[in-house]
Amino acid sequence: MKYLIVIPDGAADFPLDALDGRTPFEAADTPHLDAIAAAGHQGTVATTPEGYSAGSDICCMSLLGYDPARSHPGRAPLEAAAMGLELLDGQWVFRCNLVTVINGDMADHSAGHISTAESTRLLRDFSEHARSRGLADGLAFHTGVSYRHLMTDGSGTDYRTLETTPPHDVPGEPIRTHRPRGGTDASKLNALVDASEACFAGHEVNIRRRDLNQAPATHIWLWGQGMRPNIETFESRFGVRGAMITAVDLLAGIAALIGWDRLDVSGITGYHDTNYSGKGQVAIDALDRYDLVCVHVEAPDEASHQGDAVTKVASIESIDRLVVGPLMAKLKTYDAWRVLVLPDHYTCVANRKHDDTPPPFCMAGTRVPEAGRRPFNERNAAAGGPHIRVGHELMEHFLRSGSEASGL
Repeated sequence: MKYLIVIPDGAADFPLDALDGRTPFEAADTPHLDAIAAAGHQGTVATTPEGYSAGSDICCMSLLGYDPARSHPGRAPLEAAAMGLELLDGQWVFRCNLVTVINGDMADHSAGHISTAESTRLLRDFSEHARSRGLADGLAFHTGVSYRHLMTDGSGTDYRTLETTPPHDVPGEPIRTHRPRGGTDASKLNALVDASEACFAGHEVNIRRRDLNQAPATHIWLWGQGMRPNIETFESRFGVRGAMITAVDLLAGIAALIGWDRLDVSGITGYHDTNYSGKGQVAIDALDRYDLVCVHVEAPDEASHQGDAVTKVASIESIDRLVVGPLMAKLKTYDAWRVLVLPDHYTCVANRKHDDTPPPFCMAGTRVPEAGRRPFNERNAAAGGPHIRVGHELMEHFLRSGSEASGL
């Protein structure tokens, strides 16, 4: 049996006035997704467990078959795994975004999608700035991609009572109500945030970005903290060997922790300018070598966070045409196969935030029962079924439903 999973990140949404009352899925031309829904079934899955927020870390672990309550170590440790960063016993790691704050409000969680070269220079200079002021004892900053970086703290500070907020959850809101809080150690992190404001204010990188009418990186933003995780591999749980294609370190980190290989694709960015066809072709080639291939595409989520319905629709259409279509043609050359397509969560163009409404999924393939021939979208999935109320049970449904496990 060959298995394919496609995750159009954040593609689920609510009806939008800009799309004449349709959702982006309803507005998009998606013949291949519609064919999957027609040949199999569509439903919904609660990828956000009660007590958690709808982040890609929680939701993707859930849809890949892992209970976040037992397996989730925090957002930053997942990305540390993707970077090959070995965490020591007692060491904490934080996501360290570069963000744009204007008049005290979170204007952009990505500092205008700042380049890696620019952010590397800013983070290097900030590290020296913080160290010279006695703020960086036990700390180290690790450059990632674009605005996404990490900070480790090996000072012995215990952050278990600390509360932090993802910057993409508070667009346009005052940062004062979302800064690190809880416990006496929040002041340490807030001092770093304040120091970054002072360091970045007149930095040459930001002067140039303002001259070019680009959003400056005004602050670091620390969130998603955690420690070294210990997670059972996917193959030991399900007997299936997997691989991940993604441009996002978070998903690459999850893949590393569950024992999947990350497959490289040239020209992938995480935005709508990504190499969709390259992802499709690498996945096609990988199906001959792996039992399961997962293709994650970040573009719909990023379009949503920018409040851009037009680009969100275009990204969904590109996923359908350049990823799902070619892969379905490849899958049908095997004797036995299954495909699952689902957003990890809703990301709403209207407010640029994630939402914990159970997203739709469609699946088809060998011994997958057919249950209706309606196009794939949120309304039809909600009207159909099944409705999986425990998100991490979806993987068992995908791998085993309709057949004895030994027959797969």
